[in-house]
This record gives sequence, C-alpha cells and structure tokens, in this order.
Amino acid sequence: MRKLLLVISIFLLSGCLGMPKLVQPVNDFELNKYLGKWYEIARLDHSFERGLSQVSAEYSLRDDGGVMVINRGFSAAKNEWKEAEGKAYFVNGDSEGYLKVSFFGPFYGSYVVFELDHENYQYAFISGPDTGYLWLLAKTPTVPPEVLQKFVEMSKARGFDTDSLIYVQQESAQ
Repeated sequence: MRKLLLVISIFLLSGCLGMPKLVQPVNDFELNKYLGKWYEIARLDHSFERGLSQVSAEYSLRDDGGVMVINRGFSAAKNEWKEAEGKAYFVNGDSEGYLKVSFFGPFYGSYVVFELDHENYQYAFISGPDTGYLWLLAKTPTVPPEVLQKFVEMSKARGFDTDSLIYVQQESAQ
C-alpha cells in the first residue's frame, strides 16, 4: 500500500506542468550559457531533498536535443551521497526559461527560470508548477547578499513562503 501511495504521489506531482500565477519565465534564455554545474543556495523543503547538504545540479546536452540533469546531495544522516539523473526539454521554445523535467520515466514537472543573471549566468531563480517549489541556484557555492535579498523579495512577491526557505550548506569543493 505504501508503494502504491508513493507511485500515485510521484505521478500527481511530477505530471504537473504550468507555473504559479505570478511567475513568468525569462526570455532570451541561452541554454549553452546555462549548462554546467549549479549549486543550490536556497530551497523550499521537499521529501526528495530533505536532509541533504552540498546539493548541486549539473546540466549537459543530451543526444536527442534535451538536457541531462544530474542532481547530487550529501546526506549527513546516512553519511552518503545521493544522486538522481533526469532529463529536461523546453516547453515553448529554447529562448524561454520554461522546461519540463523528469526523474520518473514519462512523468514531467515544470522547471521555470523566472529570474536570471542574463549577463554572466551566475544565478537563477527557479519555480516548479506551484508555490511549493522554489530554488535559488548559483554557479558558485555562495552568492552576494544582494542576490539573496533579491531572491527573497521577488519570491515573496510571487506568493512563495520565504519564511520557510532552507539555506543549503555548501562546501567550497565537492
């Protein structure tokens, strides 16, 4: 029964495309600049990342034109690294920061880049299909205070519960 509920939950959560009402994806998105390793700076809590530190995401091109996603994080409780491999594809076109991502077979969830350092691609604010999913990613393990402040302000204005943010512990080298 427990496995059945897990499968149903995964289906319902990962089959969600769309975005929160006040979130709009960035335009002029350039995938080649976005590719590479990103560090998770802040997030809202989820069962699939609960208790993880040193979380990162690595994005690379797939042969089919999509994006390979490898998420990695350290579980101190289990003293081990956890890793998940997924795939992502643009929803409306490759110049809009709106992708669908899957870690569970044919089921996809939204990956919406709603703010981005367009000049250097050093940080990105990411939403899922609703206000329960939020991340701040950066190309470095830390961000300047003004980026963090901008993330909190923009996210709060879009209806996210910024009081519940988890600030991810990052080591300088992974």
